[in-house]
Amino acid sequence: MSSQDLLSAEWTDCPGDAGDDSPSPARRDRTGFGECKRHLAFGTGGGGGPEAEDSDAAQLFPLMETKLLNRRWAMLLVFCLYSMSNAFMWLQYGIISNIFTRFYGVGAAAVDWLSMVYFLTYVPLVLPVTWMLDRRGLRDVVVAGAAFNCIGAWIKTGTADPAMFAMTFLGQFVCSVATVFVLGVPSRLASLWFGQQEVSTACSIGVLGNQMGIAIGFLLPPILVPNVDDMDSLAHHIRIMFYISAGAATLIFVLVVIVFQERPEIPPSQAQAQARSMQPDEYSYMASILRLLRNKPFMLLVISYGLNVGCFYAISTLLNRMIIEHYPGEEVNAGRIGLTIVIAGMAGSLICGIWLDKTKTYKQTTLVVYVLSLAGMLIYAFTLNLGHLWVVFVTAGLLGFFMTGYLPLGFEFAVELTFPESEGTSSGLLNCSAQIFGIIFTIAQGKIIDRWGTLAGNIFLCIFLLIGTVMTGFIKSDLRRQKANLQMDVQTVSPAGSVSSVQDYGATECSSPWHKASTTSFRAKHTAAAKKTTADLEGGVSPPEILKEGKL
Repeated sequence: MSSQDLLSAEWTDCPGDAGDDSPSPARRDRTGFGECKRHLAFGTGGGGGPEAEDSDAAQLFPLMETKLLNRRWAMLLVFCLYSMSNAFMWLQYGIISNIFTRFYGVGAAAVDWLSMVYFLTYVPLVLPVTWMLDRRGLRDVVVAGAAFNCIGAWIKTGTADPAMFAMTFLGQFVCSVATVFVLGVPSRLASLWFGQQEVSTACSIGVLGNQMGIAIGFLLPPILVPNVDDMDSLAHHIRIMFYISAGAATLIFVLVVIVFQERPEIPPSQAQAQARSMQPDEYSYMASILRLLRNKPFMLLVISYGLNVGCFYAISTLLNRMIIEHYPGEEVNAGRIGLTIVIAGMAGSLICGIWLDKTKTYKQTTLVVYVLSLAGMLIYAFTLNLGHLWVVFVTAGLLGFFMTGYLPLGFEFAVELTFPESEGTSSGLLNCSAQIFGIIFTIAQGKIIDRWGTLAGNIFLCIFLLIGTVMTGFIKSDLRRQKANLQMDVQTVSPAGSVSSVQDYGATECSSPWHKASTTSFRAKHTAAAKKTTADLEGGVSPPEILKEGKL
């Protein structure tokens, strides 16, 4: 048997843009440096030496065809609109809480619950919806969520009356159910549809949609519903706001039904190809939950993520009360300050997502952003009562850049720590933690503000941010998804003429001593390369540097 029967190498032309939809007869991909990768195809047959069964060798997998579709960007855009609509309706009461308190004749705590119902609903529903995401798929979950969002918005259109507080609460409750179908989607959508070098950016953009909705929720309600004395005029303005949000939710629901698909036929990355190779009967939802609960680095991230995002939720819900206490009559500027927080956070999210795609330094980036969130919160707390609104705008923007910018970092770090578990399950547990801490912090900070003032309430949040920072420092950086992708890259950056795996995937054993010696040598080299890749990754070396070394 000739060496051509043992191995055959196929070279592909370089593909075009990342969004090129044209299929390729052989696997077409690029390294991080724009160089074409080679696909090494093994011959068929039995056999395999003892080296392939070395228990110390890194587990490598056969390369599979991958392809990126342009449709992924349309789906991401529609999801951002859907998330934006839902987030807007979360804040449309809280940012003008003093107006709704007077309009409905209820206490401040009752209006706060119109926002906190989002947190409360999420906790009991997150596991059923996550199960639905795993069993029914991405499209069904997004369509169901958009439907709840649309129904809740239309219920609220009939509640612009002082006697309809219970009905407006019902509408807000239905919208809060839609939130459960929103928050776990960004990481799942990014993993199912986007390539290895795009997942963090795509997840950041998905989170960005929610932040855009929060930004609009801060900006528009104070403009659409001015603080007028005439109750009929006030009801008219509230009704207009409700109809605008209902119309937008309806249009978005139609777009979701038209645009969303479950997943591409050809996986976008090698990690996703491996995840698909798991047989359905091998996957157990409850077993997955138990594995995640036993994953100590992930559980540390769950708690630290909940502390950070819970603080953000409390600040967003109580922002109007904090600003009005020091700057009476500044409802519009309170909304603008909230807008500043979110716009700065949107920039932070995008920058952090791009940075992760370039460097893959998940723990380092998460820890630095957490420390800066704590610093921003301290500065905001001690400058809020200085009497200068421009100072509040600056410090709020600084706080938002890091605190809101942390959101996609937590999602992507969780996916790395838990691969190949479902992204929906890991992000669901993260969000569940955030909702629980959001309820606790909002209620506690509200009571502290009522009794001791805003400074004491903000220092209360700073204490928990400090605890979260310390916990983040103890998270072990076990980047499982990157290991899966990088092991594939190690197979494709080897010198010309070498084999592409430490395992013999059906290659026929050759009796020639030259073949045996050369194959043993190749396997030994690639086993060592795979081990070094894993060691470098665990030691904090960024993947681009690992790939560069592999090429050299």
